[in-house]
Amino acid sequence: VQLVESGGDLVQPGGSLRLSCAASGFPFSIFAMAWARQVPGKGLEWVSGINGDNRTYYFGSAKGRFSISRDNAKNTVYLQMNSLKPEDTGVYSCATVYPAFDWSSSPTEYSYWGQGTQVTVSS
Repeated sequence: VQLVESGGDLVQPGGSLRLSCAASGFPFSIFAMAWARQVPGKGLEWVSGINGDNRTYYFGSAKGRFSISRDNAKNTVYLQMNSLKPEDTGVYSCATVYPAFDWSSSPTEYSYWGQGTQVTVSS
């Protein structure tokens, strides 16, 4: 399993970013994918997830501002982030599991993660 994130950047408050996670080494289309973030001073927290059937999940402040999608032809999952706030700053990582995540569990209980991409929201 290999997961490689990209798209992190420095962006002003109110701006947008699209993160990508390129996957390989497993049958991507049937695996659930998720994004989590490590915020300075806090633990790893769920941001969003998408199942193989395209059912989507959003957590906390991501609701209404972020959108997750997947392209099975490209083995890639995306996280479109709009109306970014300084509190969105952190390292965003993607994870995978079959068949689905248990959202009541800590992200740290899952084994397959990418290296992360830094998102900084600041003026």
